[in-house]
Amino acid sequence: MTPQEIEALFTRESGEYLFARWGRPIVPVVFGVEEETLATIKGAFEAVAALAGHTLAETDPELGANCMVFFFRDWQELLAVPDLDRLIADLGPLVERLVAAGANQYRVFRFDEAGAIKAAFVFLRMDDELSEVPAQTLALSQVVQTILLWSDLAFRERSALAVADGTVILRPDIAGVIRAGYDPVLPAMAQDASHALRLYARMQQPN
Repeated sequence: MTPQEIEALFTRESGEYLFARWGRPIVPVVFGVEEETLATIKGAFEAVAALAGHTLAETDPELGANCMVFFFRDWQELLAVPDLDRLIADLGPLVERLVAAGANQYRVFRFDEAGAIKAAFVFLRMDDELSEVPAQTLALSQVVQTILLWSDLAFRERSALAVADGTVILRPDIAGVIRAGYDPVLPAMAQDASHALRLYARMQQPN
């Protein structure tokens, strides 16, 4: 992966470079799935956190749970979730926009004073398209897209996942970016594109 390709992963459609990683242990909680799927999603969190060298925890002292994943059939269901409108600003208008766009997924991030991720909300409307995706694939894809603040364009043309010997895996180059992004020498948040060169340099070092 070239420095330019790494830079593109964190350059938004507006042209702004913005990188952020979690600044605290991740405390995931999942709504709307059965026990078997819950175990699959938690396994994905454990695997990606281990790759990043980051930690999971049972509770967040400020928020309780700081990474909430919602599975549902209709965007309107979000309006009935108690107190969700206190966590997601302008929830009503957001739901209207997502319905109008025919969206089947959406992610919202919250940041601390240093610009690091402190909370994430993942919304998955299980339409026909998402319902056909195996639970393990869907879980891994969503966790990867939550472990860092990627560009809104990052995976529009090419998935973060690949197939090897019939098994869905995380692309090795994306795994390398995640590992590099959590190098403690690097900042938790960066807005200068030169940060991509630092990621590239870390990726050239042996693990």
